[in-house]
Amino acid sequence: MIAQYIDHTVLKPTTTVAEVERLCAEALQWSFAAVCVPPLFVRKAKALTAGSGVKVATVIGFPFGYSAIEAKVAESILAIVDGADELDVVINISAIRNNDWGFLAQELNTLLPIIRSKQKVVKIIIESGVLTDDEIVKCCDLYGVAGVDFLKTSTGYAEQGATVAAVELMRRHLADTVKIKASGGIKNYTFARQLLAAGADRLGCSSSVAIVVEEQVAGEVC
Repeated sequence: MIAQYIDHTVLKPTTTVAEVERLCAEALQWSFAAVCVPPLFVRKAKALTAGSGVKVATVIGFPFGYSAIEAKVAESILAIVDGADELDVVINISAIRNNDWGFLAQELNTLLPIIRSKQKVVKIIIESGVLTDDEIVKCCDLYGVAGVDFLKTSTGYAEQGATVAAVELMRRHLADTVKIKASGGIKNYTFARQLLAAGADRLGCSSSVAIVVEEQVAGEVC
């Protein structure tokens, strides 16, 4: 069942409480891996999913990643206090474009111990759609060696989201212990399956229910 791979997501700036309530109800109904909500709604989502196997994820430095390291630290701590199980952290894409890997290492080495100390899952968002293959490989080297839980393709706010090619490239350059989350533009079951086949371990989707329904229909046809 594809539902077990899906982070059911709502991250738009106009997100309402009603949408978060619906998101959590759908996650419980379909047994999605997690819900991914804006930081404002972590406490709400945690309460709505209490006692279930559904994890609560939120985003840090979202969506552009260029907020100060200190700001990301504060966001991470607040997310943990509010009950987040998984933190999806947008790295500083501007630093990549400036070839400032020292800054990125500093950012990682500041955030990772804080998140790890509370046994939370760390997903690092690299925005693969705006990076060169060489930059993606360098991200795999930096974050893979650090032992993050997931390297995530996209925020969904760049010009291009997840691609099969990006997932395949990431898989070739990451240790098996580092998982891949594909996100951005995953609208149907066929594409979702292609990303999993390419090496993705988790999918960030806002069209999650449509995808699982499509899977059921496909199964019935077969």
